[in-house]
Amino acid sequence: MLLARKTLSRRAPRLRDPERTRQRLLRAASREVYRYGFQSAGLDAILAAANVTKGALYYHFESKEALGHAVIEEVVAKLQRDRWLVPLQRSKDKEPIDALIGVVQAIPARPKDVKGGCPLVNLTQEMSQLDEQFRKRLERIFHAWQEGVAAALRRGQHQGTVRRDLVPEETASLLIAMVEGYEVLAKNAQDVKVWNMGIRNIVGWLSSLRAPGKRRRS
Repeated sequence: MLLARKTLSRRAPRLRDPERTRQRLLRAASREVYRYGFQSAGLDAILAAANVTKGALYYHFESKEALGHAVIEEVVAKLQRDRWLVPLQRSKDKEPIDALIGVVQAIPARPKDVKGGCPLVNLTQEMSQLDEQFRKRLERIFHAWQEGVAAALRRGQHQGTVRRDLVPEETASLLIAMVEGYEVLAKNAQDVKVWNMGIRNIVGWLSSLRAPGKRRRS
């Protein structure tokens, strides 16, 4: 009986891990889309990088578009949450302007990041006019980003550390425009110095948002 159990154990098929396969596909697809854009991203290249079959791809995603939607919702959105919203939520014991400056200064400025640009902006520029489902998903990321920054600014106004004359939602939109604008300029120039200049200018502008009497705080 014991021998029979061992034989059955050896012959038993290895259990599959669908979620792990799905995550491999998402990672491979996000890299391919980041390099070449969604329209030029090749399914064969994604399958090869993920080491999965076409059947496995269509088991998880009914189309290339569905895969692209998942990349936006699960990869690009997570990047923005991890880079902006999570640090802001975890720094509620700090003054919001200090927290925002810390987030901006922590954005990677490596040559490969400057060369590739911002994944959110890349997809927005490529797909917003072509596909409404892409546009809506990207819009939700921008909205969550704006609301996260605005919430921090409102908290600062309540504390008396952020200027009361500011409209938090408008100020948040301007910050996003400045960050993404400098990322586009740096990508076009293919020059880390352009991004570093942008960081300095953004930090200086953020410092100007402090309430009177708080301007000299480091």
